Amino acid sequence: MNARVLLIVTSHARLGETGQPTGFWLEELAAPYRAFVEAGADVDIASPQGGKPPADPKSAQDPSGAVQAFLEDERAKAKLSSTLRIDGIAGDHDAYFVVGGHGVMWDLAEDAATARLLGRAFDQGKVVAAVCHGPGALVNARLASGEPLVKGRRVSAFSDEEEQAVGLADVVPFALESRLRSLGARYERGPVWKPFAVRDGRLVTGQNPASSALVAQETLAALAEQEPRESAR
Repeated sequence: MNARVLLIVTSHARLGETGQPTGFWLEELAAPYRAFVEAGADVDIASPQGGKPPADPKSAQDPSGAVQAFLEDERAKAKLSSTLRIDGIAGDHDAYFVVGGHGVMWDLAEDAATARLLGRAFDQGKVVAAVCHGPGALVNARLASGEPLVKGRRVSAFSDEEEQAVGLADVVPFALESRLRSLGARYERGPVWKPFAVRDGRLVTGQNPASSALVAQETLAALAEQEPRESAR
């Protein structure tokens, strides 16, 4: 596959006022990275502040095969240690994939550069994807029409029930599922902690960390549908 994919991660390292560390979730970066690279895509990683972003320490516990492979991949680690700044991204990738982790709720959800990048990408016919808390980056993304990117579209994301289950419903700045619904998104979900992903055309979203590989597969499927159009230019 001749495609360029941008993985977007949070730069935020603190869980509200709790004093506890947070950041991006390793599985949600590692599984998609592996899927995209194995499919032949050229993968970049970006964050609001650039440089090395914070991984949630909890996500390094009992690592999956995808996480272990990522941490043993020197090229992958080099990209993660020197992420690109989102406000410097030219917008010439074919797909934009927002990695989750609670940190997203504090920076990517409010980052104007991220909102502009994702809204413009979708307007230009690119694929936009996000997993778990990653859809938090979509809440301020607007299309050229001024409408929310998610309005009227099927989406999934970390559910309010799951946020309650991890004891952080009163810590996060907003309830992600509820916010998406308020923007007119057609929210869908599966059982807690089980893989669940939704693809609505060029918008692909997933519910939780277990959904990471599935969202990547659906993103690749969406990219494959774009290839005939691209080659016809």
